[in-house]
Amino acid sequence: MAVITPYWGLDGMIIFASLMVVFYMYMTRKFKYWAKRGIMEIPPTPFMGNFTDCLMLKKSPSDFIKDLYEMARGLPYMGFYIFDKPFFLVRDPELVKHILVKDFNVFNDRYASPAVTDRLGYANLFQIKNPAWKVLRSKLTPIFTSGKLKRMFELMALVGDDLDKHLESLNLGVAKEVEMKEICANFTTDMIGSTAFGLRVNSLENPNEPFREAGRQIFNYDLFRGLEFLTIFFMPYLTKYTGAKFFGKESSRFLRTVFWDVINQRVQSGEKRNDLIDLLIELKRKHEDEGDLGGFSFSGDDLVAQAAVFFSGGFETSSTTMSFTFYELALNMDIQRTLRKEILTALEKTNGKVTYEMIMELPYLDMVISETLRKYPALGFLDRVANTDYKLPNSDLVLEKGTPVYISMIGMHHDPEYFPDPQKYDPDRFTEENKQKRPNFVYFPFGEGPHICIGLRLGLMQSKLGLIQFLRKYEVTPSKKTVIPLVMDPKGVTLTALGGVYLNLRKITTEAG
Repeated sequence: MAVITPYWGLDGMIIFASLMVVFYMYMTRKFKYWAKRGIMEIPPTPFMGNFTDCLMLKKSPSDFIKDLYEMARGLPYMGFYIFDKPFFLVRDPELVKHILVKDFNVFNDRYASPAVTDRLGYANLFQIKNPAWKVLRSKLTPIFTSGKLKRMFELMALVGDDLDKHLESLNLGVAKEVEMKEICANFTTDMIGSTAFGLRVNSLENPNEPFREAGRQIFNYDLFRGLEFLTIFFMPYLTKYTGAKFFGKESSRFLRTVFWDVINQRVQSGEKRNDLIDLLIELKRKHEDEGDLGGFSFSGDDLVAQAAVFFSGGFETSSTTMSFTFYELALNMDIQRTLRKEILTALEKTNGKVTYEMIMELPYLDMVISETLRKYPALGFLDRVANTDYKLPNSDLVLEKGTPVYISMIGMHHDPEYFPDPQKYDPDRFTEENKQKRPNFVYFPFGEGPHICIGLRLGLMQSKLGLIQFLRKYEVTPSKKTVIPLVMDPKGVTLTALGGVYLNLRKITTEAG
């Protein structure tokens, strides 16, 4: 005889149904969390919350957060759910300022996090939590002084020469179709390899070079990598169970081996290059004996994690910025000609040599890159987590400790209230006069506040050099495979054009192009 009824089969059905009801009630117990506090929320779906399209890899995280931003138009903030967990989205620029700057002590950690055991992914400057972040940031900042950047530029210029030779070898007297993201990523991989690690990677001539291949694997948004990044950025409490790796399993193994080889070789040779590797060796010598510094130590994978994140961030963001800029210049030939004229005029004054000072003094180039970063920020959102209960300024709302807080960078960058006709590519938005007219904290492609990207000046310098090297001799125009408008990869946590950025590239014979 069965337990509940005379039939085991019926008992099983009743028990299964009961368990489903209990599970349903558990997974929906927090729904209405925001509505009960008088905050707008999007009606969540049981079990999935508002995250269904993103989890199914039908919508990118940047578009997911941007869509929420647009749904709450006119409001300072709103609530949403990932599975059963309440998340908070900020829209008001003044509140953005509080979270990123004024009240940084409350929001000094990102919500995203790899598993603590993934030391390359967890212990790097981008992901590590306080108090270790504060210690690490102060120690790494000296590598980005103006003096050191100027010395780095000398190494960057050599890679610029390599790019020039590579483009000459393509025989572009007649326009040829080129996948611009790939060639830009080869260039920036060589650049970061030289300036940060003292390595001549040479992926411009050998696109299958192991360093370049490792970079591709990190940002290869297949099903597995897409879900790994979603877990890290939106469900970090699951990373210890899923084994998600920030850099991916194979790339982590490769980067660990290569960077230790470089560090050990540098120590044995005594060579000094004043680059990232030298700084890491110095930090290891000074602080290795101090042991744990709030969850971090200057040894082992914790040390190599800094090299790994500078490599991945250094080549990917700059190559993305360059390729999106070329795309927009191909569609806006008047802007391309204006920029080329500025570049050629500056080169006349330096007898054709690209110098650090010249790059720093090209206002229209600054405006062009700023507009690219407005339309196409590398990471379309910012995330923080409240480390204590927080009462919002001029409000009775209290965010509970542990609440994830998100800011839609791309939502604010595309908001017609701040940037009229936001789909139009218009560098004139960034004249000094127009910048003064806009509210603060509506444009922040590198983040803002203490967590602002430590390598932003290096990244901008790489992008500027690459654009100059191309545009001084070559023009870009749409090709048969150019997708207009661009479609972004729904599996990408960073902004990535689906299928690449194909353009025609042709050598010009006159200054007018």
